[in-house]
Amino acid sequence: MSSSAQLSKTHSEVSSLTPSSPTRSPSSRRPVYYVQSPSRDSHDGEKTTNSFHSTPVISPMGSPPHSHSNSSLGPHSRESSSTRFSGSLKPTRKNSRSDLKGQTKGWNKGFDSIEEEGLLDGDIASNGLSRRCYYFLAFVVGFFVLFSMFSLILWGASRPQKPKITMKSIVFDQFVIQAGADASGVATDMVSMNCTVKLTFRNTATFFGVHVTQTPLDLSFSQLTLGTGTIRKFYQSRKSQRSITVTVQGSGVPLYGGGAILSSLNGVPVQPVPLTLNFMVRSRAYVLGKLVKPKFYKRVQCSVFMDPKKMNVALSLKNNCTYV
Repeated sequence: MSSSAQLSKTHSEVSSLTPSSPTRSPSSRRPVYYVQSPSRDSHDGEKTTNSFHSTPVISPMGSPPHSHSNSSLGPHSRESSSTRFSGSLKPTRKNSRSDLKGQTKGWNKGFDSIEEEGLLDGDIASNGLSRRCYYFLAFVVGFFVLFSMFSLILWGASRPQKPKITMKSIVFDQFVIQAGADASGVATDMVSMNCTVKLTFRNTATFFGVHVTQTPLDLSFSQLTLGTGTIRKFYQSRKSQRSITVTVQGSGVPLYGGGAILSSLNGVPVQPVPLTLNFMVRSRAYVLGKLVKPKFYKRVQCSVFMDPKKMNVALSLKNNCTYV
């Protein structure tokens, strides 16, 4: 019984495989096979394995029999064809994309390295420039500070080294009082006098010379200037001195009311006449060019008595003068 059942089952399977329709020639059949085309939807660079559209294509009348046998395989044939197409296309696209990405990455790395090198070069250049500017400014500031300190030291060292003036003598050659009139015609007593003043100028500085400006001398009586003289400008080198002779004279100087106390005989004063000699010596030293140029002022005031009995005689001024 088992053998008959197996035979019936085999017979049914064979009959199921046999087509019920009448047999047709291969030329009259129109088999359908599928062509797999890649999907164009993956524009964002994503790659899918089964991204193919199946398009049914009806075989023409003269198709070879093997195409029908291939299409009749069903899903296995589609999977094999899909695998074949995807296997043939995907590596190429992947390789091209990977190559493009590799090149892009290489270019990016190159650009990054170039940019980094440029930035580094720029940083190095800017750092070098900033350092140079810093050094230059530090040098300038240090130079000015040192130069200012040096100038102050020179100025402070030169201040105590003032020139020294010593009054020697005065000689009256003429002193006459006579009546007369001034320029406006007013009658008054008038004085004409002439004297010579001697003094010495000494530069005590050890490392600079001095320039002495022109200095006027006044010889006055009761705040009335009777005679004037001038010390000409000169240059005195360091650690040296010179003797100066100045002529002080006045002609027809009106006394107005101031000469009432002066009594004269034949134009010659009867008694000594008190006079005052006054002047200021101005000098300047160029220690460091025109940057350090200390100035020195020395005022000299001497009390002088003109004695008619000592005309043309040198009167000492050593103890009669004050120096300020």
